[in-house]
Amino acid sequence: MKVLVVANLSKPKVKEAIATLEPELRRGFELVGVETDASLDLSQVNVDRILVLGGDGTLLSVARRLMGRQVPILGVNFGRLGFLASFTLDQLRESMSLMREDRLPVSRRLMLEASVVGEGACGGLGDMAEVGMTRRFVATALNDAVITAGSPFRMTELEVGENGETVVRYSGDGLIVSTPSGSTAYNMSAGGPIISPGVAALVVTPICPHSLSFRPVVIPADSTLLIRAVRVNVGTTLFCDGQASTKLLKGDHVVIRRAASDLLLLEHPDAHPWRSLAEKLHWALGPSYNRPAT
Repeated sequence: MKVLVVANLSKPKVKEAIATLEPELRRGFELVGVETDASLDLSQVNVDRILVLGGDGTLLSVARRLMGRQVPILGVNFGRLGFLASFTLDQLRESMSLMREDRLPVSRRLMLEASVVGEGACGGLGDMAEVGMTRRFVATALNDAVITAGSPFRMTELEVGENGETVVRYSGDGLIVSTPSGSTAYNMSAGGPIISPGVAALVVTPICPHSLSFRPVVIPADSTLLIRAVRVNVGTTLFCDGQASTKLLKGDHVVIRRAASDLLLLEHPDAHPWRSLAEKLHWALGPSYNRPAT
């Protein structure tokens, strides 16, 4: 089994982990290399597994760089929460034999594709082939595609529609379109629902809407969202996973849909979504009663 390690050396203890892991990996696998500078074209590298040493942000970057290539990735968390990079270093060592025997569970994680088409550049935004020929920006995202109002006025106006039809005009600080994987990230912080990773759905969550009735909505994963920038600021920007971005101009159309390929994510055998929520976010934690000593 050919294995590539992608490591984020800015994370504490990653350099030391590589030094101890490399001999172990060479004994049980064909170690293709250790990438530390994002220099490889991951969509072309001939490997069977990619180990990501860093945090969720590093794993998000690897997911985008694969560009749909169906290579399972395993994340070892050296960051904070580690929802996607769910293994610890010790758990990786314990699971190496399972990985070598191809017995680690693999989950398919829905990804987004976000395109930007300029005003008047495309007559039929429902036709994805035409969008592909006229768009000036495209990126994928494992967590979310986010439109932020930016400076100087901190509010933007958007028209939001689904499958070719305008549904609502909305004013606020922006809009989040999240996958189930990203539902515990920015979406949750903005009041959106948590969606189980196995559910084929997208979440549309407004950021500080100028309305009491515009609440988050869950839509089918095969929906195509059409968002037109009616009023923008100099800083109005589309972000994909907080990494790839482009400024939006008045009249721009943002087309968001499910990407053609899912991400293959290796999971720890004992992992459970509810347990992760409880441990990492203190989900469903009861109140703490501080009674005076008697």
